[in-house]
Amino acid sequence: MDTLPTPRTAVRGFTLIELMIVTVVIATLAAIAMPSFMSQVRKARRAEAVDAVANIQQAQERWRSTCPAYASLIPTANAGDCNTATSGLGITAAANARYTYALSATSNTAYTLTASAVSGSSQANDTGCATLTVTFSAGNTTRAPAACWSN
Repeated sequence: MDTLPTPRTAVRGFTLIELMIVTVVIATLAAIAMPSFMSQVRKARRAEAVDAVANIQQAQERWRSTCPAYASLIPTANAGDCNTATSGLGITAAANARYTYALSATSNTAYTLTASAVSGSSQANDTGCATLTVTFSAGNTTRAPAACWSN
């Protein structure tokens, strides 16, 4: 009796071409999505600076409630006097902070507070928003650049 040949079983799996096409599609999607994702991460991290600036502004108002001029030092502890050359707000930066803060142009009625992204951090690449400035003068607050302060 003659035996009939058995039908070939179907080979299952992916061809190299199919794997290459999937790889190209994934790489293209990643190239498009990654810059947008990093932009959103920087925007979210900018909230750290906004929060710290608000804390420093509140500390300035507490300082000014008992002293004739705004403080000019941020991290230096308050020695219990109003000497702006030796006493400060006593606010220290958080560990691994992405921004540094500085006061300038302090007077009886005004000060300028600057938040600068730490160089080498991804925040330094925050185009147009690597440096945030708040100017307080005679009861009016100005934030620059304005687009960087809205979320």
